[in-house]
Amino acid sequence: MNEIRRQRRNLLIATSAAGGVAVAATAVPFVASLTPSARARAAGAPVEADVSKLAPGEMMTVEWRGKPVWILRRTPEMIASLEGHEARLADPASEEPQQPDYASNRARAINPEFLVVIGICTHLGCSPTEKLAPGAPSGLGDDWPGGFLCPCHGSIFDLSGRVFLSQPAPTNLEIPPHKWLSASVVIVGEDDSTA
Repeated sequence: MNEIRRQRRNLLIATSAAGGVAVAATAVPFVASLTPSARARAAGAPVEADVSKLAPGEMMTVEWRGKPVWILRRTPEMIASLEGHEARLADPASEEPQQPDYASNRARAINPEFLVVIGICTHLGCSPTEKLAPGAPSGLGDDWPGGFLCPCHGSIFDLSGRVFLSQPAPTNLEIPPHKWLSASVVIVGEDDSTA
């Protein structure tokens, strides 16, 4: 009788051990499938941009988290134009929390020469077009200071991405977290508070 009990106990232990190994073998791939893929991690990863070849008045686009991020190198005239039309803006002081604290200024930038902004209209997510030239050549009137026009519903933004009054877009364009690694390299998607 003792022999039968011992055999049953050994069989129970062996069966339990085999079951535990099977559960572990099944659980490991399942848990691994819950972690983001390398592609998904890269999609949200910070993006470096070299602006050394960007001439004053030119703009480049990089992609961060599937969104276009514009980097505009403003001329001294563009920077000076930012204060002449503030009475026509919905949020000239950028009081809405759409930018990091270091971009809560007239230029909405760390370095006033470079605007780093997400190129998506805050109305319905369209992508505005460049209307950087001031005045009549832009097609937006003699008093146009330069900026961006969303062709879908007509929202207009100045050269800091600030929306004009009475536009379909309710708020300024969003400023992503960013920081300068050198005088010519900016990293989008990371700043000193997220590093």
